[in-house]
Amino acid sequence: MTALTPLQSRPATLHPVRDAGQVRQCYERLLQGPDDADKHAVAQAFIQSCLEQARALPQETPDEPQALQAWVEAHSAGVARQYADYLERRKSGGPREYFSGKAHALYFLQAVAPTKLVDGAWLYGVLKHWQDHRFDGLLCTYLEELGDGHPAQNHVVIYRKLLAEHGLVDAPDIDDERYLQGAVQLALGYASDEYLPEVIGYNLGYEQLPLHLLISAYELSELDIDPYYFTLHVTIDNASTGHAQKAVQALMQLMPMAADREAFWQRVTLGYRLNDLGQGSRAIIESFDLDREVLDMLERKRPFGQHMHSDYCKFEGKTVNQWLAAPGQLEGFLEAMQNKGWIKRHQDPQDSRFWMLIEGAGAAMFGVFSPYEKQLLHDWIAGDWLHKSERNRPRRSFGTTSEPQTPVDDPDVQSLQQTLRSQSADEQMRTLMPWLSARCHSHPAGLLATRRFIELKSAIR
Repeated sequence: MTALTPLQSRPATLHPVRDAGQVRQCYERLLQGPDDADKHAVAQAFIQSCLEQARALPQETPDEPQALQAWVEAHSAGVARQYADYLERRKSGGPREYFSGKAHALYFLQAVAPTKLVDGAWLYGVLKHWQDHRFDGLLCTYLEELGDGHPAQNHVVIYRKLLAEHGLVDAPDIDDERYLQGAVQLALGYASDEYLPEVIGYNLGYEQLPLHLLISAYELSELDIDPYYFTLHVTIDNASTGHAQKAVQALMQLMPMAADREAFWQRVTLGYRLNDLGQGSRAIIESFDLDREVLDMLERKRPFGQHMHSDYCKFEGKTVNQWLAAPGQLEGFLEAMQNKGWIKRHQDPQDSRFWMLIEGAGAAMFGVFSPYEKQLLHDWIAGDWLHKSERNRPRRSFGTTSEPQTPVDDPDVQSLQQTLRSQSADEQMRTLMPWLSARCHSHPAGLLATRRFIELKSAIR
C-alpha cells in the first residue's frame, strides 16, 4: 500500500489514559438501559473527564464567533481543493491512498462501528426543547440523522445494513479506545442541560465535511462496498444548506445576549475539541496491518479448531492439531503450508489448495470462516496479484433500495400505538422522546415514534 499523501488534517489526537475496558463499559452503560439518574451521572462524569483532556488540545476555531461563517466556508473550500487534487492523482493512474484492499476497508468499517452506530446521539438532549425556536437547527439535524423516521434514511439503520452485508455483525472485540467517540456522543446527549455550549461546539466540529469522508466513499465504491452511508453525509453536511450551516446558525441563535458571551464561546470551542479525542478515521486506516490481522484472526479461532482435524496430513512433521495445540505457532504453520505448496502467495487464491478448502461448493471447511475472515485470508494470499487483477475489474454501480415498511405486528409498535391513543398531544410528546434515543430510534417502534414526533411538533407549533 502506498503511504497516505500528506494532507491538511487536525493535530495529533490525544488519548485519555483509562483502565482497560473502561470506555466500552461507559459506552454500553449509556447505550443500554433506561434513561435514569444513574445514566445521567455517568454521562456527566465522563464528559467532565474528556473535557479535561480536551483542554490540552490547540484551538482551531476563530477567536470570535462572528468569524465562524467565513471560517466554515474556507474549510469547505479547502477540502474541495484537496479532494480535487486526490481525484487528479487517481485519474493519472495513482493507486488508492486509503484502502489497500477490500479486507482493509472492512477492517475500517468494523473499527468505526461503535461511533457510527450512535450517529447523532450528542443531540438527543435537545428534544426536550422542541418548542423553543432557537433549537430548530440542532433539532432538525438530529431528526435528519434519524432519517425523519424512515428506515432507508436512518443513519444507524443504513450502517447496520452495511455491516450485515459484509458479515461484520458478529465482529471480534474492538479496541477499547475505539468506543471513545461514541461514548462522548452518548454522554453529551444525556448531559446536554449542563453542557449545552459543549454540545453546540461538538456539533459544530462533527458536522464539518472532512476530506476522509470523500476519499472513503470513492474507494469503497471501487472495492464493491456500497458507499451510501458516506455519500449521504457528504451531501447532508454541506456548508451551504446542510448540517454544517445549521451548526453555525444554532450557535448564533443560542449565544447569550446579556450574560458572559466570552465564557460561553470558550466552552463552545472546548466542546469542538472533543472531536479530536481518540483515534480518528485516518489513524484507524493507517493502523491496518494485514499480516497481523490474519494472525490475530487465526489465533482467535485456534482454540475451536485444535481438536477438529484428522492426523493423516502433516506439515514439517507436525499434524494440524499439533500446530493448533498452543498459541504462537500459527506464523510457522502458515509458512509450512507455503513451503508445501498449499498456499501460493501473490497468485490467484484459487491456485491455493488451502483457499479451496474454505471457499466454494463442497469446500471441506465451508462455514468455518466469516465473510470478513475469508476476505482477510483472500487478500493475504493474493498479495501483489490482487492489485493487478483489480485493473481489469469493472466498477460496480449501486442503486437505491426500496423503503422497508414498519412491521405492524411488532410488539413494541403495537404497545406504543396503544399508549398514544389515550394521550393528549403533550403527553404523547413525553412518551415519544425516549423512543428517539440512540438505543431505540433505529428499531421499528423508534422509527414510528420519530415520524409521530415530527407530526406533532408541526401540528402543535
